[in-house]
Amino acid sequence: MVHLRFVLFLLGTSVTNLAEDTLVDGTYDYDLAVIGGGSGGLACAKEAVNQGARVAVLDYVTPSPQGTKWGLGGTCVNVGCIPKKLMHQAALLGEAIHEAVAYGWEVPSADQIKINWSALTESVQNHIKSVNWVTRVDLREKKIEYINGLGSFKDPHTLIATMKNGSKKELTAKNVVIAVGGRPHYPDIPGAKEYCISSDDIFSLSHPPGKTLVVGAGYIGLECAGFLNSLGYSATVLVRSVPLRGFDQQMATMITNEMEEKGVKFFNRCIPVSVEKLESGQLKARWLNTETKEQGEDVFDTVLLATGRYALTEQLNLAAAGVSVLSDSGKVVASTEQTNVPHIFAVGDVLEGRPELTPVAIHAGRLLARRMFAGGSQQMDYENVATTVFTPLEYGCVGLSEETATERYGADNLEVYHAFYKPTEFFIPQRNIRNCYLKAVALREAPQRVLGLHFVGPVAGEVIQGFAAAVKCGLTMEQLSNTVGIHPTVAEEFTRLNITKRSGKDPNPASCCS
Repeated sequence: MVHLRFVLFLLGTSVTNLAEDTLVDGTYDYDLAVIGGGSGGLACAKEAVNQGARVAVLDYVTPSPQGTKWGLGGTCVNVGCIPKKLMHQAALLGEAIHEAVAYGWEVPSADQIKINWSALTESVQNHIKSVNWVTRVDLREKKIEYINGLGSFKDPHTLIATMKNGSKKELTAKNVVIAVGGRPHYPDIPGAKEYCISSDDIFSLSHPPGKTLVVGAGYIGLECAGFLNSLGYSATVLVRSVPLRGFDQQMATMITNEMEEKGVKFFNRCIPVSVEKLESGQLKARWLNTETKEQGEDVFDTVLLATGRYALTEQLNLAAAGVSVLSDSGKVVASTEQTNVPHIFAVGDVLEGRPELTPVAIHAGRLLARRMFAGGSQQMDYENVATTVFTPLEYGCVGLSEETATERYGADNLEVYHAFYKPTEFFIPQRNIRNCYLKAVALREAPQRVLGLHFVGPVAGEVIQGFAAAVKCGLTMEQLSNTVGIHPTVAEEFTRLNITKRSGKDPNPASCCS
């Protein structure tokens, strides 16, 4: 059969202007090609196969500037959520060992309790490798062709996979999903790429990080600084503007206060200037306070950059596909997941203005596949997506921050319920509770629909997950106050909220059972 695209070329007809219903069945090698083997891309590929589609997944990891590389599964599995949570758990276990003495456990003296970094990273990496293997087996069993090559467009329906050895594989697909995600941004300063690491490297670092400078105070920077400090490695954070930009700033302050009290140092309004490697092998970092114009410097064993991420779209040759709607950061701009080219879509972190969260990418990918191959109509709802920052004292939230709610509805139309509380597990030993705090942002008019819930405290992720479903269903303060809590838990504190900021009353807890 003469290839339809070749005929169109001879006739001078543009493929991008051709209506989809005129395409000949069987023209393409695949019904769907997914560029990117992360959570969103894999979820879309698997669902498409469930609906009878022929699917290929192209995935290739370009090593980080420090040479770190990993297997199939994307950021979450390899250098994101999973290893981060495991490191966080290791830090919590270290704290628990010290606290066990107050509960009667006989443990070695404090100076004998220390982390074995090599054993920790080996355990983490062994788990990741097992997930990589299971993922590959799953693709094979589902008859999804996995191509370990760097994908790019040759034309709107043709992809080229550049393999590790430089050879190229060409394939055609009726539909294409861009799910390449992003990688850490490196600031344009001397020594950044030469001597610094990022979250791509920290979870498999071959040596203990020692005294560490973390550049950036987003959730990645704070999570890394938090677990490093709790594992016994001195951590300093450079904060360019505000911590946890985009999150509720009162809660962000609670987080940084807690971290400071645990020993993490913060330099506010500071940006990095240079990183120099000394003869000793240590790194001299210099920074500038953008307000006072004062310069600071110190010597560290490790400098970890957490200054944001950029989308991996530049390597895709999107111009050849006709995809032209990109933001300044290189992300795909789309009202749903469909680009300006009807058969080309994007899911996950590569989309502009969408939550950069694994479950978001997974759900969006599945719904997209159902719309493409099963006649589905459900679109991804990006509102009221819950998330958690896994700092030593966790922060979980769903819905609007107090700042965003104020901008949308006006302060006079809001009621903010809040409280400090004392977790039962903090009674023995007597732990600091100054930053155990929660609030509900609601409309003032009855029945006071809840716009946002925010919680700082133990197991915040587990707490906020259940309430996220309630917020999604239109939770009101009346319903929340009529919910009977489980005692004694920290989650029940949401059902006990009765003091508003407007009232000016003391939000500190009276007792555990009142």
